[in-house]
Amino acid sequence: MRLPIRKSERLKIHQDEGPLNLTQTGLQKIKDELADIKSHQLPQAIEDVKRTAEFGDFSENAEYQEAKGRMRRLHNRVIKLEEQIKRAVVFEKNQSQTVQLGSTVIIEVEKNKKTFEIVGPHEANPVRGRISNVSPLGSALMNKTVGDAVTVKTQNGDVIYSIIKIS
Repeated sequence: MRLPIRKSERLKIHQDEGPLNLTQTGLQKIKDELADIKSHQLPQAIEDVKRTAEFGDFSENAEYQEAKGRMRRLHNRVIKLEEQIKRAVVFEKNQSQTVQLGSTVIIEVEKNKKTFEIVGPHEANPVRGRISNVSPLGSALMNKTVGDAVTVKTQNGDVIYSIIKIS
């Protein structure tokens, strides 16, 4: 039996192509989440479906519908995580003189110093100083060396970032 593909899922298909650049820590988080879902969450969801099915009439059984929805979401999450693990390409922190995936970069912008780690889009968290290599700033910094300046267009105009240190 073929499951129907919802419109939201069809739109996500194009985003999930190509390699998934991850650090070893990022890959381990995905594996841990997958193990948790398979060993704890999914069995509990299956048990909930069985328990609520005993209540009777499926068409008017809201608890059953919710349990089925939760189980469906968990199965979809398992499929997505397994696909991410298959596509994962682990990169190591480099000791290169140029900015690459895994580099930690100290930049100066308007006399303020900021530190960013360049990671893949899946692990990006700008609040914690982890920017994606495909973000405007991340892509501008890629393959640059110490002393280079990059210009990034923002809503408030162009901002110039100077690379102070790469580690």
